[in-house]
Amino acid sequence: MEQTFRIVTRGSNGELRTKDYKKRESVLKMHTQIGVDDCSTDLNLRGLPVFRGLIGPMPESETVVRYESPEVFELLTKEWSISPPSRPRRRHR
Repeated sequence: MEQTFRIVTRGSNGELRTKDYKKRESVLKMHTQIGVDDCSTDLNLRGLPVFRGLIGPMPESETVVRYESPEVFELLTKEWSISPPSRPRRRHR
């Protein structure tokens, strides 16, 4: 199964920018690898590269591995933490 490497950063006007790479070598042209993930609880991520200046790898789907800039990671984490929890629906009998 082929993986897609997704890099999410923030543009100068604040919008999220997403760039997908089909090959690890393409990402290596843009980012410096500083190690490999060797402790993820998701076994599919183990052995994947860790890049300087990016948070990740994170699973986005079965075939997409996501990396985020620290700014995007912080922004999305804050949004996630303040979003109201979904309430389970009650069944009426």
